[in-house]
Amino acid sequence: GMKLFVGGIPFRFTDQDLATHFEGFGKVVSANVILDRETQKSRGFGFVTMDSQEAADRVIREVHDSDIEGRAVTVKIAVEKGTLPRPDRPRRGGYG
Repeated sequence: GMKLFVGGIPFRFTDQDLATHFEGFGKVVSANVILDRETQKSRGFGFVTMDSQEAADRVIREVHDSDIEGRAVTVKIAVEKGTLPRPDRPRRGGYG
């Protein structure tokens, strides 16, 4: 399957809501809303795995930059190795 990063989803969304939203574009293998470890509340993003490249492409085309309940949604191919790029933190030394 093709794993996609989905940002800007409504905070009330559950895994099931996320899966349901993407089912119209192809077969959803899995959908996970990322929760804050402390509060167990949604962090407003998640991952959806589609069963095919075609379905993933369709999702990116149709859903990226669309609007779900007033929030602008970002969809892109997920970066593997379990790490998310953090564009808000420049990767330079000298912390601490």
